[in-house]
Amino acid sequence: MPLSMAHVGDVVTISRIMGNEDIRHHLIDLGFVTGEKVTVVNKISGNLIVLVKDTRVALDEKMANRIIV
Repeated sequence: MPLSMAHVGDVVTISRIMGNEDIRHHLIDLGFVTGEKVTVVNKISGNLIVLVKDTRVALDEKMANRIIV
């Protein structure tokens, strides 16, 4: 399922990153790599604040849909 479907408090593991090469590299640079655990901290109107590698990152719904957990 896409990360955008996770609920606040969920801890999920990334299984795949979708999108073109530039988008995948951008997400990897932010710490979103296969096998990494992600915690959903907050969700507002489909946009997420997540904790990945001890860093909080804000993602819009479109970008969160590209991260498969």
